[in-house]
Amino acid sequence: MQLLSIFLMMDPQGKGGSSGTLIMMGLMILVFWLFMIRPQAKKAKKQKEFINNLQKGDKIVTIAGIHGKVNKVNDDATLELETSPGSYIKIERSAISMEWTANINKPVAEVKK
Repeated sequence: MQLLSIFLMMDPQGKGGSSGTLIMMGLMILVFWLFMIRPQAKKAKKQKEFINNLQKGDKIVTIAGIHGKVNKVNDDATLELETSPGSYIKIERSAISMEWTANINKPVAEVKK
């Protein structure tokens, strides 16, 4: 019982401390927003911009690991992906991995001798 009253910032008799509880709840919500919700919203915004900026000829990787080059950008949220010369598949734009695509498109660092 005393542990619960300590957590709720109240004295054991239950008098006062309700403002302390509200402050603690507010701080917990703020921390949750700062470390969980805000970064996810930023990442989702970057992913949406990345998908909307795809053009013909871009090299991409899907979330299933399929590598290819964008052949056609359709209006119905799909892409035509060329996986090998003359071989095309139709995929959803949401199936493109931003992280893996960035890894294959980054420049190769020079090897030091």
